[in-house]
Amino acid sequence: MSTLLHIDGKAPNAPLAISTPTRKLKTMLLFPPEWVPTAPYLALPSLTAVLREQGHEVVQKDVNIEMYDHFFSDSFLIWVKTRMASQLRALEDKAKHAWLTEAETQHKACLTAKVDLDVFELLEQAQRAKAIVRGEDFYQADKLEWALNTFRQVMQYISAAYYPASIVFYPMESNLGYRPGVSREVLACLDDEQVNVYRDICRQLVLPAVSKEAPDVVGVSIGTQMQLLAGLTFCKMVKEAFPTVHVTVGGNVITRLQEELPRQERFFSEVFDSAIMYEGEHALLWLLEALAGGRAIESVPNLMYRDKAGIHVNKEIYTEKTAALPLPDFEGLPLDRYFSPVRILPYLATRGCYWGRCTFCDHGQGYFDQYRGLPAQDVVRQVKALKEKYRAEHFLFADESYPPALFKKVSQLLVEQNVGIKWTTLIRFEETLNAQDMELAARAGCCTLYYGMESANERVLGLMDKHVKKSIIARNLKDAAQVGIWNHVMAFYGFPGETRDEALETRQFILDNQPQIHSVELFYFVAYRHTPMVRKPEQFGITIHKQDDYDLPLDYYYTLNEPVGLTCLDAMQLCEEFYQNDFEPWAVRVNAREHVFLYISKYGTNRLPQIYAKTKSGDAVSGLVTWPVARGEEGDMARVVSHAVS
Repeated sequence: MSTLLHIDGKAPNAPLAISTPTRKLKTMLLFPPEWVPTAPYLALPSLTAVLREQGHEVVQKDVNIEMYDHFFSDSFLIWVKTRMASQLRALEDKAKHAWLTEAETQHKACLTAKVDLDVFELLEQAQRAKAIVRGEDFYQADKLEWALNTFRQVMQYISAAYYPASIVFYPMESNLGYRPGVSREVLACLDDEQVNVYRDICRQLVLPAVSKEAPDVVGVSIGTQMQLLAGLTFCKMVKEAFPTVHVTVGGNVITRLQEELPRQERFFSEVFDSAIMYEGEHALLWLLEALAGGRAIESVPNLMYRDKAGIHVNKEIYTEKTAALPLPDFEGLPLDRYFSPVRILPYLATRGCYWGRCTFCDHGQGYFDQYRGLPAQDVVRQVKALKEKYRAEHFLFADESYPPALFKKVSQLLVEQNVGIKWTTLIRFEETLNAQDMELAARAGCCTLYYGMESANERVLGLMDKHVKKSIIARNLKDAAQVGIWNHVMAFYGFPGETRDEALETRQFILDNQPQIHSVELFYFVAYRHTPMVRKPEQFGITIHKQDDYDLPLDYYYTLNEPVGLTCLDAMQLCEEFYQNDFEPWAVRVNAREHVFLYISKYGTNRLPQIYAKTKSGDAVSGLVTWPVARGEEGDMARVVSHAVS
């Protein structure tokens, strides 16, 4: 039996069902934009597996990939052209009778620049681009680069119809002009017909599916802040169109906002009916049973809900026993519509982080309990089952950080059993990993490793409680690179107390180890709200500044208590200088990590001159194109893929 905990940490009995038989409820699970369109997300298949095991009918719908597919279709692009023409006519009519505001003048100029483009030529290019990313031409870097740039051009065209919104392709940086950390702006955005493209996506893709399937419950999984506006838009529009359907929301972002949500009465009255915190497999199952009359809703763990008496937060927290969970169920997802030429499946062997001590990190906030994992033999057994069932040979091991012992054992079993897969994962630099381990991992199919180095200065690493030696970092990188594994290193400037010289030590380490570092992301420090250092800022010499408007905060602005070390602005400036002056050796034209993974899998090497960007002289340079973003957007990738919450 899995663990059920009260908030005080005591373990009562599991929630009891009412003895009378209850009907099974039909559930539709939605994964909203924006996320990488290269592979399915793990949350929905994990939830679906538990519900179907208990006899519930489930329809899982990846609206993220459906949206991108729809964006690059004739029906949507012709519709966008019509929308732009209508908006332009209205502005031209107004201009004849009255002065246009500055904003309206800019809107008119934007529409004028786009409305006469040949939409059929654009459509033809988009269709060709989709064929490239899904076929063998994917492995010709010139064609893949053309396809990705075509997607971006089409997104610029679409954005004009939602001016002044900026709707972009990967990396996910769309901006609707509303701040997701401010509830009043979030609520305003949900009804904004001008900029909120997700309202049209909901009308065209979600509401017809809900009408056709007639579910009793709709669940929306919101894993990242970039999905918040789309996810809540879907919730509100489903709730308005189908008032008898119970709308529940969950995901890592919802868990992170659990302290604020009970104060957001309008969310519960207008947007959704309930919210699930932490892991959601059994919490959602028991919510269905409660809605069907099979148990008391106040006994459902991990749940917030609203009734006539107000908003309630149930006290019990349930954590999943990983060994008892069924295999993720991907049936019903469009596995051949993702923007990759082969199927890539996410897989999770552990929950939480085995290290779990980094003072800057709040990745574990999505779990009430920390680290749990499957034995190596169960991991390999499940991977083999997924490979056979879904004809997939490429896997994203989406663990927070793969434990060294499990890394070694899984690699050994994959080799011994000749499983024949390719895989990638996130991992810590560890003294216990040696050249033989990396060689074994490469033979087992490991193609790329992603490391959170954070800093190359050992004093700063100690402040972070990472406790790893620079020599170990260099050794791990060298050992992996020598056997053909692609090394991706993530670091950041500006940890409180870090000096400029210490930050530049990180820069110099990256430059000195460029032959072993195949791609790099450099960020500036962000004070995430659930980290140890934000909980006890005085211990780290910082002051946290909270703003009243930001009532849905995921991070905070901070200042140093003493003028020692880098300020936020200093760190941002150093980060910008790195990308301006030092980044060229890491620039390639293929910028999604799954796409780089597939290139290494295809060609069997981390030396890939064909995907390198060109210098001004025309020579190839190695590396990965990334964009300098606040720590968390790319780092969130592991966290949100791994959390199976509704």
